[in-house]
Amino acid sequence: MHDSTTPDPTITELYERGRHLLESGEAREALGHLRAAHEQAPQHARIRSLYGLALARAERRFAEAVELCNSALKQEFFNPSLYYNAAQVYLEFDFKADAIRCLKRGLMIDPSNGTIAELLHELGRRRGPVLRFRPRTQLLNVGLGHARHRMRRVRVAA
Repeated sequence: MHDSTTPDPTITELYERGRHLLESGEAREALGHLRAAHEQAPQHARIRSLYGLALARAERRFAEAVELCNSALKQEFFNPSLYYNAAQVYLEFDFKADAIRCLKRGLMIDPSNGTIAELLHELGRRRGPVLRFRPRTQLLNVGLGHARHRMRRVRVAA
């Protein structure tokens, strides 16, 4: 018998495969693995959190994704990777202030967490316009800036 912190090998394989696919930018494929892992171990906070992130990226279901991440955080409030995943969900829907709040809480728990610190640093500074010879407010620069932002959000915490 396994407790909530040590899932059985099949669940672990589903989780790891889903995590790998999500890190590779394949959210739809990851969702199936993480959904199966969550169905088998709904009490496992790390699985629930990553399933929430996959749900946000693959199906754009904000309310359910946030609920999954927040319930995981209530269970394991000491796990910085759960704060990172929650921040990623908020960023997926352009809630930057909520994402920064999650990242700061994650850093309070683990000040040496480089992944969280890097993302927080990245969010804290405004990038220059993509086309530097054109005004920032020009429609083409705005569109290219949004595309660049979306391309950089493919990171996931384990």
